[in-house]
Amino acid sequence: MIIGILGVGHLAASMLTGFLRSGLDPAAIILSPRGKAAALAAQHGFRLAADNRELVEVSDIVLVAVRPIHAPEAVSGLPWRVGQTVISVCAGVPLASLHVEPARIVRAMPLTASEIEASPTVYYPDLEQARAVLDRLGPSIVLASEKDFEVATVSAAVYGWAQDLIRRTAEWSSAQGLDPTAARRLAARTFVAAGRLIAEKGDPMEQMLQELVTPDGITERGLQVLSAREVPMAWEEACMAVLAKLTGGPADT
Repeated sequence: MIIGILGVGHLAASMLTGFLRSGLDPAAIILSPRGKAAALAAQHGFRLAADNRELVEVSDIVLVAVRPIHAPEAVSGLPWRVGQTVISVCAGVPLASLHVEPARIVRAMPLTASEIEASPTVYYPDLEQARAVLDRLGPSIVLASEKDFEVATVSAAVYGWAQDLIRRTAEWSSAQGLDPTAARRLAARTFVAAGRLIAEKGDPMEQMLQELVTPDGITERGLQVLSAREVPMAWEEACMAVLAKLTGGPADT
């Protein structure tokens, strides 16, 4: 099975690192000849296609990772064939805009944590070939509809916001005198711990929070400050704004 990468930018580079880490043979990967492709091919032994047409001709699975605005044009007129699978990781680009017939197409949204095989990657629809590739990057999560996929893609933005919160927490702790290395590790691992507990325990999230918040305790005090500053409302507004950007709808709906 040959995997072609059409569009080799930052996200594709993270995915390639994850593929290698998962044990995928570099000889099974071919890159389109732009962006970071030449450097990555020289470094890891990937094959470099002469152009996008050659990439599609020799690939069984094609990952489309170009800028979203360029995606419809990038896939147009290429020699797609029966039995071929296309995986688009272009945020906000609907399936109807990507003409790859008679190949089958899937939308996916991996995160840069792909490089450490830790990306929770949502995808739609469920195709076995696509799932086998995405599972190399972390736990894949199949969705029931393209509408669900758009909502789930907001989490790709939340991923960045979480990194910002980790950074701010670590920098605040360092400013209070905590060793910067310890502060960074503690902030990052605290978020990992919170996420794992919710993902693995399975209890209602509201119940878990209620059990965590001791009356007159430190967690309650912090939540009171955040609520008074309307942080929960601002967070929801930010999510709606991202969804609107993905779907072309108004930000307040």
